[in-house]
Amino acid sequence: MQRDPHAVPTAARPLAAALAAALLAAGCQNYPYDPTKASRAYPFQLGQGSLVDVQVIPNLETGTILLVNATATSYANFDLWLNQRYVRHVDHLKAGESVELHVDTFWDERGEGPFPGGWFRYYQPTPIVLVQIQTAPDAPLVGLIAKPPDVDRR
Repeated sequence: MQRDPHAVPTAARPLAAALAAALLAAGCQNYPYDPTKASRAYPFQLGQGSLVDVQVIPNLETGTILLVNATATSYANFDLWLNQRYVRHVDHLKAGESVELHVDTFWDERGEGPFPGGWFRYYQPTPIVLVQIQTAPDAPLVGLIAKPPDVDRR
């Protein structure tokens, strides 16, 4: 009986099957997902009450957004909404201050996050087109100025 030189040895078959299953599971996940990070639904009932001169500048290389507060108003203890879906808490944004936030720290009500960008990404970054501050549970939202990225998508 002749032995096939390309056959997987019997002892290595369970390891090969486990590796294939892990690679398949990793390849099937097509978005950032962590159910423990689930937040709450966007408050559509509140609407947007005003628009302020706070620029939101995405950086596709680092997967971050830069908030540039060009106003004389400071904001503290607020939630920042992206695209009427993703939210995260921000401790403060003082008048004249710039704050950089990682996009992968925003989550939606299902525990899904936006695609942040960066050099080793698999998917195009989520376009950030609408950014709003929620200062209180029942206060109208404050709109910010979302700037398109400096470089086109890769």
